[in-house]
Amino acid sequence: MSAQNVSAETAEQGSEQSSDKSKTNKGRTQTRRKARELALQALYQWQMAGASITDIEAQFRARNDMTRVDGGFFHELLSGIARQVSKIDETITPLLDRGFDQLDPVERAALRLGCYEMMVRTDVPYRVVINEGIELAKKYGAQDSHKYINGILDKLALTLRPVEVKAYRENSRNNNHQRRKSR
Repeated sequence: MSAQNVSAETAEQGSEQSSDKSKTNKGRTQTRRKARELALQALYQWQMAGASITDIEAQFRARNDMTRVDGGFFHELLSGIARQVSKIDETITPLLDRGFDQLDPVERAALRLGCYEMMVRTDVPYRVVINEGIELAKKYGAQDSHKYINGILDKLALTLRPVEVKAYRENSRNNNHQRRKSR
C-alpha cells in the first residue's frame, strides 16, 4: 500500500470518527434537552402539588418513554435543584423585577433549572444554558416569558460565570473586528 493510500485511508477513518463523534454529541444534546423538558414539567408539578421530588421523579419515569432521555441528567437536575432550592432562589431573587413568589410557575421552574446548571454544571457553556431556558419558556411559558427568562439568565451568567462571559464577549468582538478588516 502506498503512502498516499495510507494517508487517504487515515483521513477517511478520521472523518468517520469525527462524524461518529458529531452524531454522539447531537444525540447527547437531544437526550439532555428532553431531560430538561421533563425536569421543567416535574419541577412545575413539585411546585403545584407539593409531593416529594423522589415521588414525582418516579411518576415521570413510569409515565414517560425514557429511551430518548438522559436519565442520569434528569435525576441530577431534580435532586440537585430540590437539595439546593433555597440557595438557587436566593441567587435568582435579587435579579428579579418582582417577588420570587410572583413569578409564573413555568418561569420559576425554568429559572431554577438555568441557575442550577450555571452553578453546578460548569461543563455546560452558559450560552447553552440560556438558550435551553429560552426554548423551554417558548414551549411552555406565557407569550413573552422567553424574553424575561433570557434577561434573567443573562444577568445570572454575569454573576455566576463572569470569566466565561467576558471571554466569550471578547472573542466575539475580536471575530467581528477581524471580519470587518477582511472586507
